[in-house]
Amino acid sequence: MQLSSGFPIGEIKSPFHSVVTDYKSKDQVTVSLADAIVPADRDFEITWRAQASQEPRVALFKENTPKGDFILAFVTPPKLNDIQGDEFQKKPREVIFVLDNSGSMSGPSMRQAKDSLIFALDKLSHLDRFNIVRFDDTYEVLFSSAVDATKDNLKTAKEFVSSLEADGGTEMLPALKAALYDTTPQNNEFLRQIIFLTDGAIGNEKEMFDTIVKHRGRSRIFTVGIGSAPNSHFMSRASEFGQGTFTHIGSEQQVKERMTELFNKLENPVMADLTATWTNTINVESSPSFLPDLYSGEP
Repeated sequence: MQLSSGFPIGEIKSPFHSVVTDYKSKDQVTVSLADAIVPADRDFEITWRAQASQEPRVALFKENTPKGDFILAFVTPPKLNDIQGDEFQKKPREVIFVLDNSGSMSGPSMRQAKDSLIFALDKLSHLDRFNIVRFDDTYEVLFSSAVDATKDNLKTAKEFVSSLEADGGTEMLPALKAALYDTTPQNNEFLRQIIFLTDGAIGNEKEMFDTIVKHRGRSRIFTVGIGSAPNSHFMSRASEFGQGTFTHIGSEQQVKERMTELFNKLENPVMADLTATWTNTINVESSPSFLPDLYSGEP
């Protein structure tokens, strides 16, 4: 595999296969399997990061085709621990966790989801507040509204999560509406983040997308796909409409690593409410239609 990024490449990883990397230059790397014979029993997944820098990087890629010109803008902010100044103080967050405990999550998926949520609760700071929504063919909201991340509240939440079992059908829409319900939509003191932990086994995707677009407000939606074969289409699109990101946890061994990466990111937003402005240009289509926020060290 030839990886040509157009920017200096940092870490390259493959969670399910051993790989060998050969750096031809800072932005040209050959990636190959370490073993000559590999069983075709799982997807090959590779991830890479831009090389860490104290300054922002911008790359612009352009391709001319008979169907028109295509442009990709790639913006990578610096890592926050490389920036000095009070303006980058972390803001407190209001985190709403949504946990799927329907029958399709039984077995390893449910264990991964519960481990992921308990790990996420431990990552909250004393400045944050939170709530939990669980759903199968019914839904339940743990607290009447978001509560402070105190020791007692976190203990109650962990006991609630630990007691859950996978059972019943999957009715995600009521839980989504409950998570999106915001009693203080104009409050800019807290960053409101919704984290969905599910395998995405639903049939009303369009209705879910419409609900996110119409009722998202100030919330950002981050989907966490649980299990070996989550509904990646739904979760990728849901996070795109929600101006968030999609994280896949395919095994119990990945829970700590993937959730640590996600929460390190969620704690460090660099720029929000981004827009692209086009001048003197006709028939421009932008994708994604809602630009995501920029987080520390992540393009």
